[in-house]
Parts: sequence; C-alpha cells; structure tokens
Amino acid sequence: MYPPPLPPPQPPPNNHQHHHPSKLHLNKPTSLPDLFFTALSLLFLFSSSKPHALLPKIPSLSFPLNSRRFLKNPIMSSQTNPNPKHLHPFSNPQSLSDWLKPRLPSDSFASWGVKPGTKNVHNLWLELSEGETSLDDSIPPLRTVHVVTLRIIGGDNRILLESHQELSDGTVRQRCRPLSEKMKPGETVEAAVSRAVKEELGSIIGDNFGNGDEKNIVRIVPGSYRKKVEERASASYPGLPACYILHTVDAWVDGLPDGEFCTEEAEEYKDCNETTIADMAVSVKKHYWKWIDSDSV
Repeated sequence: MYPPPLPPPQPPPNNHQHHHPSKLHLNKPTSLPDLFFTALSLLFLFSSSKPHALLPKIPSLSFPLNSRRFLKNPIMSSQTNPNPKHLHPFSNPQSLSDWLKPRLPSDSFASWGVKPGTKNVHNLWLELSEGETSLDDSIPPLRTVHVVTLRIIGGDNRILLESHQELSDGTVRQRCRPLSEKMKPGETVEAAVSRAVKEELGSIIGDNFGNGDEKNIVRIVPGSYRKKVEERASASYPGLPACYILHTVDAWVDGLPDGEFCTEEAEEYKDCNETTIADMAVSVKKHYWKWIDSDSV
C-alpha cells in the first residue's frame, strides 16, 4: 500500500494583507520594574569603575594629642601693625606740641605728664617714631594703635590681671586689665605676645625666657584669637580720642606665682635711638599683678 500524497505547498503568508498602510506600529510601553532595574544596572556600572576619577581624594586630618601645644592660626598670623616706622612730619616733640595745641582742648593738653597716670608729648612723639601709633589730621586728631591683649590662664579657672603700674615720675596708673602691649610695625600677633611676656613678666619667669625657649613657656590656646575695634578716650593722653585695634588671645604661661606679685620693667625705651627724648618721657617701672576668677572678666 502506498502512503497518501502530500498536500500541495501553501504560498507564504502576506504580512501586510490585514494592516492598513497608514497605521504605525507602537512599541509596548516600558514597565516601571524595567526602568528600575535599568537604573540600578547603570549605577552599579559607574560605581564599580574607578571612583577616584569622579571624586577627588580627600586627605585625612590629624590633630596633635596635646591640646595645649601651639597651633599656628593663619588668620592670626596674618595680622600685623601696618604703621611704618619713622614716617611722620614732626622733627621733634616741640613741633608735635605746636601741631597739637590748636587741635585739642587747652586744659586737657596742659594736663599731659602733670595729671597722675598720664604721659607727655615726648611719649607720643616716640610712639609715632617707633610706628606704634598713627595720628589722623583732624580736630581733634584720632590716635590709632594696634594692641595685643593676652589673657593668661592659670589654675582654678583664673585669669591674670594687671592691677596697676608704678611710673618713672613716681605716680601710679590704674590698669585692671590683662597684659596689653602696643604692637611694633610689621609685628605678628605671635611675636607681639612673646615680646610682651618677656618685657612685662620676664623678671619673674627667669633667665630661660629669651634663650629660644619661648614656645615652651608661652603657649597660645588654639582658636582663641579675636579681633575687636574700640574707640574711646585715652587715659594716657587726655582730650585725644583713640581707636584701639585689639588682637586678643588666651595663653598658658609657665613660671608665674600663684598669688599676687610684682614685676620690673628695666627700660621701656631701651631700644630707642633718641635717648635724650626717651629720658624725658614717662616710663613704666613696675607692674603689679593679681589672679581673678575668669567669670568676672
């Protein structure tokens, strides 16, 4: 018996016979899970390929274990006294006096060097010559001074205060403030702090200060620098208004007594070239110090 004959071949189906020629095929919308997995794949791809090329490496920071060690503050280090040395139009104290007389109240100017605790025109001339002070040509003139103020921290949360000074003319000037010193031209805060401690406290700290051991004796508290501008009447020069640019830091100073004490300042103007004028100026001979509670300052 023979197998039945195969059916005749059928023509290939016409894919266009059931579609209108103007109708477009639209892709099926992508589901939300598909989008999620696609984004996740891209994230994995970028995160695994050299992350340092996308984000810069951040260096680690380290700090000294000893918090009392001096840390250099770039803002504090950039603060200096901008006054130039020897740049003023007064050839001598008399020319300065002649310039001041018509610009100040006569009774106030007459009290300079006479009223207890005040300085005289020789002092002001030396300040101008040394670049510690500048004067504005106004009526009255404005005296501008850069001052470093050092809050010395002692035990039991105490601060060292200068109670009063004994001057070369035998008078006493009340102070009731932390150690303060006029800054020299171009002098940084750190250098002014070291010089102030040496000049006003060096007689009691001893011979070690000034022999390269300053950084171990005076340690500035990191982050304590503050700058403030104050305008007020000058106690040293009555009638002459003053603008004080105060550079204040806290510090630890070794070698100081626990109770009240006195220090001597050998020569306030020892580095001055004008020795004759310096001899006529009122200088500080002794400083008197006491510790007070820091909350009362």
